Amino acid sequence: MKSQRVLVEYIQGKWPYYLLAIAFMTAGNIIQSFYPRIIGNFADQLKQNGLSESHIIDYGLLLLGVALAFGVLAGLGQYIVMRLGRMFEFFTRGRLFDHFMTLGEHFYSRNGVGKLLSYVMNDVTAVREALARGINQSTNSSILIVSTVSMMLLSDIPLYLIAVSVLPLLAIPWIVVVFGPVIRSRSLSVQEALGKMTESAEEQFGGIRVTKKFAVERIMSERFGAEADRVHDKQLKLVRVSSLFQALIPFLGTLSLIVAIVFGGYLTIHGRLSLGNFVALTLYIRMMVNPLQQIGGVINTMQRSRASLDRINELLSKEGEIQEAEQAQARDLSRAGIRIRHLTFSYPDSEPEALHDLSLDIKPGTTVGIVGKTGSGKTTLVKLLLRMYDPPEGAIAIGGVDIRDLTLESLRSQIAYVPQEGFLFSTTIRDNIAFYRRDSAMNQVEEAAKQAQIYGNIVEFPDRFETKLGERGITLSGGQRQRTSLARGLIKHAPIMILDDSVSAVDAVTEQRIVETISSVRQGLTTIVIAHRISALKHADEIVVLDEGRIVQRGTHAQLLDQPGLYALLHAIQEEGNRDAE
Repeated sequence: MKSQRVLVEYIQGKWPYYLLAIAFMTAGNIIQSFYPRIIGNFADQLKQNGLSESHIIDYGLLLLGVALAFGVLAGLGQYIVMRLGRMFEFFTRGRLFDHFMTLGEHFYSRNGVGKLLSYVMNDVTAVREALARGINQSTNSSILIVSTVSMMLLSDIPLYLIAVSVLPLLAIPWIVVVFGPVIRSRSLSVQEALGKMTESAEEQFGGIRVTKKFAVERIMSERFGAEADRVHDKQLKLVRVSSLFQALIPFLGTLSLIVAIVFGGYLTIHGRLSLGNFVALTLYIRMMVNPLQQIGGVINTMQRSRASLDRINELLSKEGEIQEAEQAQARDLSRAGIRIRHLTFSYPDSEPEALHDLSLDIKPGTTVGIVGKTGSGKTTLVKLLLRMYDPPEGAIAIGGVDIRDLTLESLRSQIAYVPQEGFLFSTTIRDNIAFYRRDSAMNQVEEAAKQAQIYGNIVEFPDRFETKLGERGITLSGGQRQRTSLARGLIKHAPIMILDDSVSAVDAVTEQRIVETISSVRQGLTTIVIAHRISALKHADEIVVLDEGRIVQRGTHAQLLDQPGLYALLHAIQEEGNRDAE
């Protein structure tokens, strides 16, 4: 039952509607089962010349009534189930999206966007189709079979004739036992292959501009084609076994019909079975073939959807790496200092230490710069401050409270983080800047844009702040995207702000203006500036130099220039590069 968790959770709230739908379909199929009996009586009376024109009309009206009653009742039941299926689709996609929000950095580092989309699109659709079509067809088929057998038993058809006629159908359970696990296993392989293909497609579309610039369309097409071929091969394996399964059930139904015609015809010729009962028998057997085939289709669909349902439940069973403590607190961090003590950290599934025995105090209201070579641990420190990964217990405290004892909302809502690659959404510039404060007035949005030195670029667009950006902000240049992301961070006006190399794509003059503006608007607030360029750190109250996860130097800009070491070396290299550029 655990593997059916999301399905059970949904049905528990909708079971009265499912019962109502099943009741409608049950009534409709019971009424439909009278059809062969009516035809059989008609045949007997017709053979005996006992029918008048009025009787023929009565039979016609009776059959019309049966058809209408079946159509209305079964139709209502199927409508309710199909509607509930669409509601399940909506419910499950919402559950998946909410669950995605709880998963951590480590999960997303191992799972691409395409794979996650495969869960939301392919797997949910497969389960929804099975839920809707499965209930419709299984209810209609099972009720029709039961009512059909009951009507045969209540008629004058000999019991031994009924038993012999339905004998081939007894092989169906064995077919299900043999084919079910194979279909489920191959369906799982198909869904996993679809996930990889979707992931490949998402990556190819996202990098289409790079592909064109390097003229490697053929290579990318071959790469995607390999994933598509893998899906094709796995789908063919599934189709082969599914087709064989689907073919066997109607074949067994046809065998039953042949037995009924041969044996029943023999009894009718020798006067041991009336013509009407023979007609009714063949119609009953024929009526059972279609529902049996539908049951085969339902079992096929259920086995395939079971693989998707297992994938969904496996995903929903994953817990986020970052969990709030039971007694987590919501604290005001407006005047809180940051204390780091003996912080050592390695990424999951990675042996090398990203940070080693790092200790640092950041006083409230100060600006601290962090610099170092690529891979020195700068961004790792930021991820730990934001609890994108969990630091060791007691290693990081803000306002005297271990950040593991703060609620995630309390911690992250009071930190404005501006990364190097600021992600922009496919909406307006205004919405992107006011991302955290959706109710920001227009003048606040404009002021944040001015502080980030992006206002002048925005007003040049025809729609100004209402300009809609392309996917991931492709409408803007790299420097404009960075500054728009910076405006988003500034409008938050958080007690703690982290700038993670967030002005690396702007020119030196613009960078200097941004640095001066931030120094002005962030007075009395804590700011952490991570940068590769020394020029972005000169104004900091203290600069920390990292190398291979360790603090190797610390001090002001002037103090560090007077010391031999990595900082002076980086400064000299960058100054030499600036002179060469001139």
